[in-house]
Amino acid sequence: MPIRQMKESSEQHFVIKPHLQNTMNQVQRQSKTAQNGKGPPHQEPPPPSHNNTKHHNQTSPPTKNRGRRRGRGGRKSDQADVFMRPSSRPCTVAHKPVNQKACDLVASNGNGPVVNVNGHNMCEMEMGFPTSSKSLSFAPRPGYGSVGTKCIVKANHFFAELPDKDLNQYDVTITPEVASRTVNRAIMAELVRLYKESDLGMRLPAYDGRKSLYTAGELPFAWKEFKIKLVDEDDGINGPKREREYKVVIKFVARANMHHLGQFLAGKRADAPQEALQILDIVLRELSTKRYCPIGRSFFSPDIRTPQRLGDGLESWCGFYQSIRPTQMGLSLNIDMASAAFIEPLPVIEFVAQLLGKDVLCRTLSDSDRVKIKKALRGVKVEVTHRGNVRRKYRVSGLTSQPTRELVFPVDDNSTMKSVVEYFQEMYGFTIQHTHLPCLQVGNQKKANYLPMEACKIVEGQRYTKRLNERQITALLRVTCQRPRDRENDILQTVQHNAYDQDPYAKEFGIKISEKLASVEARILPAPWLKYHETGKEKDCLPQVGQWNMMNKKMINGMTVNRWACINFSRSVQESVARGFCNELAQMCQVSGMEFNPDPVIPIYNARPEQVEKALKHVYHASMNKTKGKELELLLAILPDNNGSLYGDLKRICETDLGLISQCCLTKHVFRISKQYLANVSLKINVKMGGRNTVLLDAISCRIPLVSDIPTIIFGADVTHPENGEDSSPSIAAVVASQDWPEVTKYAGLVCAQAHRQELIQDLYKTWHDPVRGTGSGGMIRDLLISFRKATGQKPLRIIFYRDGVSEGQFYQVLLYELDAIRKACASLEPNYQPPVTFIVVQKRHHTRLFANNHRDRSSTDSKSGNVLPGTVVDSKICHPTEFDFYLCSHAGIQGTSRPAHYHVLWDENNFTADGIQSLTNNLCYTYARCTRSVSVVPPAYYAHLAAFRARFYMEPDLQENGSIDGSTGHTAKSTRAGESGVRPLPALKENVKRVMFYC
Repeated sequence: MPIRQMKESSEQHFVIKPHLQNTMNQVQRQSKTAQNGKGPPHQEPPPPSHNNTKHHNQTSPPTKNRGRRRGRGGRKSDQADVFMRPSSRPCTVAHKPVNQKACDLVASNGNGPVVNVNGHNMCEMEMGFPTSSKSLSFAPRPGYGSVGTKCIVKANHFFAELPDKDLNQYDVTITPEVASRTVNRAIMAELVRLYKESDLGMRLPAYDGRKSLYTAGELPFAWKEFKIKLVDEDDGINGPKREREYKVVIKFVARANMHHLGQFLAGKRADAPQEALQILDIVLRELSTKRYCPIGRSFFSPDIRTPQRLGDGLESWCGFYQSIRPTQMGLSLNIDMASAAFIEPLPVIEFVAQLLGKDVLCRTLSDSDRVKIKKALRGVKVEVTHRGNVRRKYRVSGLTSQPTRELVFPVDDNSTMKSVVEYFQEMYGFTIQHTHLPCLQVGNQKKANYLPMEACKIVEGQRYTKRLNERQITALLRVTCQRPRDRENDILQTVQHNAYDQDPYAKEFGIKISEKLASVEARILPAPWLKYHETGKEKDCLPQVGQWNMMNKKMINGMTVNRWACINFSRSVQESVARGFCNELAQMCQVSGMEFNPDPVIPIYNARPEQVEKALKHVYHASMNKTKGKELELLLAILPDNNGSLYGDLKRICETDLGLISQCCLTKHVFRISKQYLANVSLKINVKMGGRNTVLLDAISCRIPLVSDIPTIIFGADVTHPENGEDSSPSIAAVVASQDWPEVTKYAGLVCAQAHRQELIQDLYKTWHDPVRGTGSGGMIRDLLISFRKATGQKPLRIIFYRDGVSEGQFYQVLLYELDAIRKACASLEPNYQPPVTFIVVQKRHHTRLFANNHRDRSSTDSKSGNVLPGTVVDSKICHPTEFDFYLCSHAGIQGTSRPAHYHVLWDENNFTADGIQSLTNNLCYTYARCTRSVSVVPPAYYAHLAAFRARFYMEPDLQENGSIDGSTGHTAKSTRAGESGVRPLPALKENVKRVMFYC
C-alpha cells in the first residue's frame, strides 16, 4: 500500500533517482496562509448445428481598475532561448518570497543549491519519480475553508459502524473453472447450505463471486476440499435436470487489519487499507446480489419500479448504487438512485419488429435489416420456448445470411443433410411458421447452432451496453430526472427497504448502518463580479443564483468579422429565410460588442449534405477569389436537424484541411429565431474568433491569490474512450491551456489519438531522434507553454493542472506519469525551469448528492429547482480523512438533482489554502464562454472534454465504426487494436485553428 506522510509531520521527504532528473522550484504562498509541509513523490438434444458456419452574499463591486489594457507584445518564436526571455509585463503585485524552508531542506540534503532564475528566487532540486507508486504521497489537507455563508446540507452518505471482529480472507478454487459469477455464487450457496453447521463452524461467509471468500472469525480449517453437486435449473420445471459436480478448495490467505482501518479513519495513518474496505463492501453487497440484478456497484430490478419502455426493444429499470467509503465521519455507505437501459424480455420476433419499426412476419428482411438485427442481438442471451418446460439458454453469436427455409446441416458423419425446418418438426414437433426469417446462430463459429427466431425469447435482466439513440436517451432522462426532494425520499426508502439491521451478513460481520442521511456543514461561496466592456450600459455584473444575461452589456474583447460566408445544407430552408437568419445573427453579434459585416463575401450557397467536401471547397475558393486571396474568417453553416455524419465531416474538413472557423446552426433555430439563441451563438462566434466575452473583475484587478502574483498557466486535460463494444477505436486525449494571464479566460487546445482505452496521456511530452538535427522534443505541454509565451510575452512561473476523467484507482499512475511529463516538458525549454505544479483531479462520475437541510429554506435552496445554491462547497465529514478534496456545486441545476463536482488535489507545490483553491475553482466556473451561466465543472476541464469529443470527428471515416461498413463511405474499419505497435495519428489542426477556442 502507498506510504504517505504522517499528518502530524511537516517535514518533506525526497527520493532521488539519478537516471530520472527533474528540477522543481518551490514558491512560497503569502505569509498569511497556514503552512503545511509537502514534498514531491517518493513516488439434451441440441438444436441443429452446422460446422464452420460463418454566495450568494451581495456586496458592492470591488475596487475598479479599468485603465486600458496594454498590449501583450513579445516576439513570435518557439525557440527555447526566446521562451526563457525575462518576463516583460509582471502584474502589479510583489512577488512572493521563496519558500526558504523547502530550499534549506533541499540544500541540507545535498540535492541541489538555492539558485536565482530570471530574477526570481527559486530553489532547484534534482528529483526523479519512483518506479513504484507505493512511495507516492498525495497532498494532505491544509485545513478547512471558511469563506462563504455557512449552512447545513444533507448528503446521501449513511454512517457505518466499524465492526470489532477479525475479518479473514480465504482463497476459493472451483474445478472445473467457471466463468460465470452467477454459477460460482450458486455453487458457494449450495456449499454453505450443506456445510454451514458442520465444516464451516456456523460461519456465514461473504463471497465475491470469483476467487475470494470472507468470514468474521476463523473457519475451523486452514485448507479444505468440498465436492458440490449443482442442478441446472434451466433444464426444466418438471422434466429431468442435468447435475454437475464441482470440486471447491477453500484455503486461508490473510487476516484483514481492522486496527489499520480505524487509524486511517481517525487520520492517524495516510494509507487506506484497501483489503479491509473491499471486504466490508462485499459483505454489504451480498444480500442485494441475491435479491437483484447486480451491475458494477449498482443493483437493478423490475420490482423496484415498473420498467418504462424506451423504444426499439429497450426498457429502463430502476435500481440503486451502493458503495462503502472512508470519510472523515468514519465509514460511510453511499447510496444513490440509478437507472439503466435493459433489453426488454420479449419474444425475439417482437423485439426485431420493434427494432426495425415494421411488421416482420410477412415481409422479407433487407441486408441492412439483417445487419441491424445482428448488431442488436450479438451477445444477447435467449431462451428456447419450443420445448415446453425446458428453457435452455443460449448466447447469440450471429444471424444466418439465408432464410430458415434454405438452411440445411449435416446430421451424421456421412454428410447426410437435413433442413432446419424438418429437424424441428421431427425432433420437437415444432412447426416453423415464418421460414422467410433468418435463424439466430448460437455457439462459436466452428460449431454454430441454428435457432428459429420464433422459438426464442430474450432472457430478462440483460443490460443494454451499446449506444442509445436520441429518443431513447430522452426517455431514459425522463425516468431518471428527479427533483431533489423526491430523490432524497427514494434514497431513504431504499435504505429502509434494504433493512441493513436485519441483513444476516451485516449481522454476521458486526456492521451497523444508520438510516439517516449525513448532516454536513457547508458554505455557499459568493459569486464573482464579472467585467464587461466600458461602452456597455452595464460594465460590471454580479450573477444571481448562478446566472446573468447579456442585456446592456458588451463583450470585453469583441472581435471583428469582415469576411464570412454561409452554406445552407437544409432543403427546407429557402434562401430568403437563410438570409434573414444571417442578418439577425450579424445584428446580434454587433449588439453584443463585435464588429460584424452584415453582408457575406459571396451569396448564400445551397448544397446537399452528401457533397459536403465539394461544397466547402467551392465556398472557400470562391470567397478567396472574391477577396483577392484573403481567407474567410468565418463560415456559417445551416444543417438539417437530423444530419447524420454531416456535422462531423464539416468540422473535420474545416479544421484540419481548410483552416476555417465554422459555426453550425440547426434548421429548427433558423425557422424559430430566438434572441436567447442568437445571443448564445454570438458568444460562441466571438471566442472562436479569438475574443473574450467576459473576465473576472478580480483578474483585471490582479487580486486572485496564487494566480495574479506571477504568470500562471491553467491547464485542463481529458481523455475520452470509445463506447462499450468498440474494441479497436483509439482513445482521444485533449489538453487546453490558458493564453491570457492574468485573466485566464482564453484557452488554446491540442488533441491526439492514443491506444485504445489508454488513460495516461501519451503525448504530454515526447522526444525523438533526427539523424540530421539530433534529439528533438515536443508534446502538448511544451507546445502550449510556448504558445502562452507568444501570446502573453511571459513565461509561466506557476502551473495549475485540472485533470478530468480519472477514477480513484488510477490516481497514483496518472499523477506519476503526467507530472513527470509536465516537468520534462518544462526542463526541455530551459535548464532549471521548473514552475511549481498543482495537480487536481476533477470527477463528475460519482454518486454523492447534496440536499437542502430544509427544502423550504430559501436562503440555501434554489426556489426554481429545489437544489442547493450554486457555490455550495463541502470539505468536511463526507470527504477524505486526510487528503485534500472537496465537493463543489458551482452551477444552478435546471432539472433533476444537481451533481456536485468532486475535486481532489493530488499534488500541490503552490501551497494553496482550502479557501484559495475552492474560490479559484468556483470563480472560474463563471468564465465558461458558451453561456451566461456558471457551469458544473471548471472550464479548462470542460473545454478539454469538448476538444476531445470534437477530435473523434477527425478520425478517417473508416475508423469510426469498429469492424463494420461505414454507411457513407463503404469502407471497412481497420483501426489499430489495443496492443498493436501504433495508433494512426489524427490529422493536424491548422495553425489558425489551434490558436483559438475552435471546440466551443
